Amino acid sequence: MTQDARFEDGADAPLRLKALDADDLAVVSSLVQDSVFPSSEMVWKSKERRFALLLNRFRWEDADKAQTRNRAFERVQSVLAIEDVTSVRSQGVPRGDADTVLSLLSISFEAGEDGTGTVILILAGDGAIALSVEALEVVLRDVTRPYVAPSHKAPQHPE
Repeated sequence: MTQDARFEDGADAPLRLKALDADDLAVVSSLVQDSVFPSSEMVWKSKERRFALLLNRFRWEDADKAQTRNRAFERVQSVLAIEDVTSVRSQGVPRGDADTVLSLLSISFEAGEDGTGTVILILAGDGAIALSVEALEVVLRDVTRPYVAPSHKAPQHPE
């Protein structure tokens, strides 16, 4: 006897999102909240005008399902790429030290003239990265299979 597949049995597909306006960016920001990465996993390729991070992203889109089914929370490695970057500034961000782990709290966009602006990455511990861009284009792409979150817990933000 065969049984039809149920929607719940389907595998989640890796995320591949592009933000081209502030509303899109708010969605990406919510999905990368609490991502962690070694400071050595960020790179600015000035000739290609691309800034990228390799993140260990908490899978917020799966958290409710994990809790409901009483299974482990998951993380996944994702690339966050910001395109059309003309300059990068940072505050409180050590560079190149593989032992320093940073936590991404949010991403926002401050619009300038004629579509230009600044993408701001806010990090835990008062760190920030400001990326001047000619146009807003941020891409989030999962690049590995999900894995059990080492803490086995969802990140918390006590008030």
